[in-house]
Amino acid sequence: MDLGLLKNLSQAKILVVGDVMLDRYWHGDSGRISPEAPVPIVKVSKFEDKAGGAANVAKNIARLDGKVGLLGLIGEDESGQILEAILSSEHIDSQLVSVCDLPTISKMRVISRHQQVVRLDLEETFTEQHSQLLLNRLALVLENYDYVLFSDYNKGSLSVIQQMIDVVKKANKIVLVDPKSSDLTLYRGADFITPNLNEFKLAGGKTDSEQNLTDSARQLIFNAGIAAMLLTRSEQGMSLITATEKHDFPAQQLEVSDVTGAGDTVIATLAVMLGAGMDAKDAVEIANLAAGIAVSKLGAATVSPEELSRKLGQYLQQTGEHYQTPFDDVLQHIEFAKQNGEKIVFTNGCFDILHAGHVRYLAQAKARGDRLVVGLNNDQSITRLKGPERPINPLEERAMVLSALASVDWVIPFGSEDENDTPAKLIEQISPDILVKGGDYTVEQIAGAEHVLRHGGKVEVLEFLDGCSTSKVISKIKA
Repeated sequence: MDLGLLKNLSQAKILVVGDVMLDRYWHGDSGRISPEAPVPIVKVSKFEDKAGGAANVAKNIARLDGKVGLLGLIGEDESGQILEAILSSEHIDSQLVSVCDLPTISKMRVISRHQQVVRLDLEETFTEQHSQLLLNRLALVLENYDYVLFSDYNKGSLSVIQQMIDVVKKANKIVLVDPKSSDLTLYRGADFITPNLNEFKLAGGKTDSEQNLTDSARQLIFNAGIAAMLLTRSEQGMSLITATEKHDFPAQQLEVSDVTGAGDTVIATLAVMLGAGMDAKDAVEIANLAAGIAVSKLGAATVSPEELSRKLGQYLQQTGEHYQTPFDDVLQHIEFAKQNGEKIVFTNGCFDILHAGHVRYLAQAKARGDRLVVGLNNDQSITRLKGPERPINPLEERAMVLSALASVDWVIPFGSEDENDTPAKLIEQISPDILVKGGDYTVEQIAGAEHVLRHGGKVEVLEFLDGCSTSKVISKIKA
């Protein structure tokens, strides 16, 4: 697997077309049964609105740094306005087409104690006439993308999908389809199709033996004129099947919290990895890892490059390979975390030789919030601060080691001469909720503290572990 291609994620240009939805979540505690009917009473304390359906696929692509556009149908209603605002905040180029006679598809889930109590759906099926509106818009924007991903939830937005695929293929673009119809000939011409096991059976696939599964899958894609099938198989993982090859990938997550939206994550990750230049087998391998991360979370979840980096580190540890998110992309990921309501903690240092004191300190810093950003002095900065024999380890290696720690979410270098070797400018860019510094400092002495406090944040000073320091480690080695 060429992990260097993971630095090309932002080069993936993908257009998602399909059934967009607004997912609404009402959270609360339930401790009583209603006297009116044998149902729990949920005292609602929190509301959440999220992009669902094809919009969730687009969100997954955006979170993986892919360049993504979205075509779909919404009603002229409040739900449509909310969905468009969500997509805008996610930096998704959404071109949703409003129709006056039908509502935006919305699903409301009541959640109590991490379990769904009930789901309420507000929807009407869009007609072929509505779908034709999307086809017209597709032809206008197609030239801006290399991949087109059709997300079919059988809500009518893709009623003319055969015509859509024809238009896309004539433009020499790659087509991926997450299908809903049992008639796979509707997707003729697709390069990849990603049915789940139940959809595969409904389409005529056989699962009584591995050989029959393979043979029936090949027959289905041959009959439908589809190049490859990525079959998602729940606890059995997934299989990539073509006319001549079959690759199986075991499931990566044994403790499943919620499978909602896992299929969205799979096809989104597959598209981004293909767009980054990976071959199909490697792209599916990473999509399988992403699925394992997604199902460990509650609700329709997304996966970040940092999470994939950690998963890949575990998965490929015997090869010695490692992927680290490009520094330039980290600020965007921090912004996404803030939009999700996560508390950002910032600390900084040289971390030249990582020791037990550093590990404990970073774990304590992470415990102050949800995400930890480490500002890392670059090599020139350390030389100015510590002398010509430092650093011992160069920036890329120090960043790699820090990124492998469970407590660290992001690493960003700093230290140009005009910054006076302090992270003050970086802190202003990030505007963390909590600024943490280790050592015998007062708050007034900490770079960036004034900015954090002025913007309503907190500044904390933590003690280092006695007897642990990089200088002592170096002295001991020399002795």
